[in-house]
Amino acid sequence: MAQQTLTDELRRYEIGSKLRALRLRKKLGLVELGRHTGLSPALLSKLERGKMFPTLATLLRIAMVFSVELDYFFADHRKHRALAIVRRAARLRFPEAPGRRDPAFHFESLTFPVAEPKCEAYLATFHPVAQGKARPHEHPGVEVIYVLSGELGVTVETSEHLLESGDAMYFDSSVPHSYRRTGRSTCSALVFGIA
Repeated sequence: MAQQTLTDELRRYEIGSKLRALRLRKKLGLVELGRHTGLSPALLSKLERGKMFPTLATLLRIAMVFSVELDYFFADHRKHRALAIVRRAARLRFPEAPGRRDPAFHFESLTFPVAEPKCEAYLATFHPVAQGKARPHEHPGVEVIYVLSGELGVTVETSEHLLESGDAMYFDSSVPHSYRRTGRSTCSALVFGIA
């Protein structure tokens, strides 16, 4: 009886779904998250599905990867209005994929401290990539790109669209798409993803 009560109380915090939301928001697979935390993908999967509950030490290892405090997992964020300030100096910069030596772009999350944001926002800096060498990717939802500086080629399926500073583009991100800097000068853009 006591064990069932503990399980029911822990389940109320929805720790597994919060872990999964954090991981998907950062577009990490279980194997990648395992590399960052030192935890096995099988264990992470059980935690996300609510088949196991993490110890505080395990939860802290995961929280550190996502730059959140432990209270993120225990506070009821639905009771609070979303408000977050992301200071320039506090933003983390990541390559398009971990471990890649020649990334097509680097991105900085503009929404990472927000619990369950309604959209993802990034500041992206694009690097020169030869035509045909950009790596396509896809994810659920739609994407909006606003070019701040430089020139950017955005390929959606098989068509490349050239954007200049001040141009914007909206497209279905569930189809293969890729980016490449087309001009000589630095290219940066705001990228918004809505699932």
